[in-house]
Amino acid sequence: MLQASYKPLLKQIVEEIFNPEKPDPIDIEHMSSGLTDLLKTGISMFMKVSRPHPSDHPLLILFMVGGITVSEAKMVKDLVPSLKPGTQVIVLSTRLLTPRNIPELLFATDRLHPDLGF
Repeated sequence: MLQASYKPLLKQIVEEIFNPEKPDPIDIEHMSSGLTDLLKTGISMFMKVSRPHPSDHPLLILFMVGGITVSEAKMVKDLVPSLKPGTQVIVLSTRLLTPRNIPELLFATDRLHPDLGF
């Protein structure tokens, strides 16, 4: 029997991005932009052309919809240099969550419009 453990979703995503054993992250999709990317995408229908991997770039932008806690932002700050030194990460979010916000968001009766006191 194994003991139950908790691994935050954000940590799973960052580890998947920087894992060299996983060439194509399942949950992350590359969006083509520019003429060369469109040509590569068109050619990839006929030939095996590899898509760019998120860890190939020196800058990673993570946008969290719904909010992020300070501890999650610190976890990303500490985790990325250990996985791929020299990579710069920008973490963006719709809001900065505090411990007081969590019960309000969990138990809101109207999930689309929680009353957060704004």
